[in-house]
Amino acid sequence: MSPSYAGEILGRFVAESRWEDMAPVLRQEAKRSILNNLGCGLGVAKDPAVLTALAVMRNFSGAPVATVIGQGVKLDPMAASFVNAIACNLLDYDDTHLQTVIHPTAPVAPALLALAEQRGLSGAAVLHAFLLGGEVECRIGNAVSPGHYARGWHITSTCGTFGAAAGCAKLLGLSAEQTWHAIGIAASQAAGLVENLPTAAKNVGVGNAPRNGMLAALLAEQGYKAAPAAIEGPLGFATATGDAADLTQITGELGTRWEIAKNTYKPYPAGIVFHAVIDACLALREEVGAAPEAIASVTVAGDALLLARGDRAVNNERDARVSIHHSAALGLVRGRAGVADFEMPAVVDPALAAFRGKVAAQLDDTLPRGAARVTLRLADGREFQRLVITPRGSYERPMSDAELDAKFRDNAAIGGFSDRADAAIAALWGLDDAADVTKLMTALA
Repeated sequence: MSPSYAGEILGRFVAESRWEDMAPVLRQEAKRSILNNLGCGLGVAKDPAVLTALAVMRNFSGAPVATVIGQGVKLDPMAASFVNAIACNLLDYDDTHLQTVIHPTAPVAPALLALAEQRGLSGAAVLHAFLLGGEVECRIGNAVSPGHYARGWHITSTCGTFGAAAGCAKLLGLSAEQTWHAIGIAASQAAGLVENLPTAAKNVGVGNAPRNGMLAALLAEQGYKAAPAAIEGPLGFATATGDAADLTQITGELGTRWEIAKNTYKPYPAGIVFHAVIDACLALREEVGAAPEAIASVTVAGDALLLARGDRAVNNERDARVSIHHSAALGLVRGRAGVADFEMPAVVDPALAAFRGKVAAQLDDTLPRGAARVTLRLADGREFQRLVITPRGSYERPMSDAELDAKFRDNAAIGGFSDRADAAIAALWGLDDAADVTKLMTALA
């Protein structure tokens, strides 16, 4: 009898998938995703949020077998994945699946690397498990969107738990039925709130995703079971946390249409929907050449998500990374948008603060997600406009492998690991041929 439950179909898909059947473009995307993500984690190794998480988890860790990146210590796999996920997602500089606004890698890769390090599993096994876990999280995210996020659920944390469970199940060699149960167990652990995004509580949700997903897979390995319709049932995950699940988004063209192949990487450490704002303002700055004091006003138009996320006062670094006003100010005043431009000295910079007051946000439902139209008005009455539909780093204008290497090196330098960057990059690009992940994790330690 053919499977009929969403989790059952996903469980069979994950368990029966073979690395030999993964197209070269998918294998490359898996390496690109993990390269980008680990670089982001190295860049914040000294951040108080990361160090605090490490200090808390260290007191309760089991056998120290999994590397905490950039820290020179090991913890048990669950604790290490918690800290590493926080680091890799901390600056909103990691990857994005635009349709769901999930950051796919941070909730999944840390669990897989920690489990592989503990059990001596190959790099190819990690990459394969990542592709499957990323696919599961993005498909479930598609199925519950847009109501899930709109109701306040932080979709990276929630759907990332499913992805980690599926990926760990593959690494553990679980059967189709066990994987189904792992995904169902994850449904009871998937949590995280949008309300908490401006605070460190966001980090907890992202950190819990790989830890809880790994736990779900380990419990399923030992015989724990979940309800058959844990995702789509009348009282299941989808109904409880959003719209009724669109099951075609979960099961349609499974194995032929790859959502994880739509992953994108950020040239700027800000929310993905702000990249078009930055690009448009950088272009206008170059075109107009006006001093900031000659600019009377700036109007940024975009879809509802852009306004909901970014029409805010800027009081701290977290606000800055999801601010229409700050993004526009950086593009037009500083002409750049690097990591330092979203930190507290930039938040309190009088020139940027004054310019943020000139920026107004405007709803335009005709613009697609991720697009922005910026209208610049000068004090002399002249008006200039720039529309950006596909910003740098988008699926249509992706960052190259060389650009991702450069981004990794930049992040490594910020974290104080320039001497490790080349070794880590080489280990990442060669991960599919590595017998285990020791070389990579040593370079990241």
